[in-house]
Amino acid sequence: MTAPPDLPAPRSALRILATRDFGPYFAGNLISSIGTWFQNLAAAVLIYRLTGSTLLVGVVNFAQFIGAFVLAPWAGAAADRYDRRRLLLLSQVAALVVTGLLAVLTIADRVNAPLVIGAAFLLGFALAFMVPALLSLVPLLVPRQDLEVAVSLNSVTFNLARGVGPVVAAVVIERYGIGPAFAINALSFLALIGALSVIRPREQAIVVGPRPKLRESIALVRQDEVLTALLVVVMAVSTTTDPVNTLTPEFATRILGRADTVAGWLIGGFGGGATLTAILLTGWLRRRRNALVGAMVAEGVGMIVFALAPSLAVAILGMAIAGGGFIGAITRSTTRIQNMVADEQLGRVMALWSLAFIGTRPLAALVDGVVADVFGVRVAGVVMAVPVLLTAVWVHRLITRRRDEADEAAAEETAAGRDQRAGGGSSVVT
Repeated sequence: MTAPPDLPAPRSALRILATRDFGPYFAGNLISSIGTWFQNLAAAVLIYRLTGSTLLVGVVNFAQFIGAFVLAPWAGAAADRYDRRRLLLLSQVAALVVTGLLAVLTIADRVNAPLVIGAAFLLGFALAFMVPALLSLVPLLVPRQDLEVAVSLNSVTFNLARGVGPVVAAVVIERYGIGPAFAINALSFLALIGALSVIRPREQAIVVGPRPKLRESIALVRQDEVLTALLVVVMAVSTTTDPVNTLTPEFATRILGRADTVAGWLIGGFGGGATLTAILLTGWLRRRRNALVGAMVAEGVGMIVFALAPSLAVAILGMAIAGGGFIGAITRSTTRIQNMVADEQLGRVMALWSLAFIGTRPLAALVDGVVADVFGVRVAGVVMAVPVLLTAVWVHRLITRRRDEADEAAAEETAAGRDQRAGGGSSVVT
């Protein structure tokens, strides 16, 4: 989506990164996100080593994401009713405490599967409040004309972290063990805490009065067909990424015959593809009319390539293609949502975004784990590609219909103008 004509041209990514507020936020968020992938890989590998069950790896992911589903109404309202920067600080401190305790217990060899699942559950509650506040803070750090570039950079932090974090975490786990990987994640929260302590966002429009109910937020979104479709896109795109977390340990060991830490390289391939796409192709995608649909198809096809890959190299390639499609789809849809929604309603709409992006993951993780246990990892990977491919077909039809309607309306307006001029009248084209 291009900037409205009455706004200045957007600045380059480098100039936005050099600003006083977005620069520290970007750096702190990047370091914290890298630490999160230490946590994700370490927890998946630990559970797989303790139990040998991909289903229980899915249960860990279920525990981590269920909080976002349960707390979505309160988390979104909190991002609108309270200072988003302070809300983020509190969520980071809570996550630091939980991950720090998990690291200590793991290093002391006092850890077991229920404890890891419980820690993931507690982290999920912090994540539930973090995501809406984090996403709705970005528009307060940059001018509106820079928002799409800032959203893309914000996505880069998560996907660069996904490219770097799992690979480095795999090396740390191999050399030093799982406990130190958990400890590194705990320390990484300090980076974002520090960044949030120094940035000064623009004044936020604080919402007062009764907290809006979830059904009211849903009703707000349902009034706009495009906004509804964009949230469905976010849901489908997120669902199809689940194999990145759930399937990679078993795929590395049973399919490829490698060490379980090779899962970090597979996850890194996804993040690398997403990062390269965000850095090199964001501007090009912005100029393409069918970029959203194309990106969704790329994600689904890439995930199928991964699932059917005969070798590690092909599996990483498939992950990279899926990652590129993911970042293209999620950036386009998220930017459009943030541009469409007023600031005083953005927190609760981004809570629905969080519900679509994270709240669908508990079910996806369980489905992924069950299918893998019953039919195998390859079948599970193909099955999880279906949601984004089906949604791409639906969105393509929706876009085509709306373009046909717009063309028909323009033709009628042109015809009406000709009739007025033929009758001696005048017309004004707006």
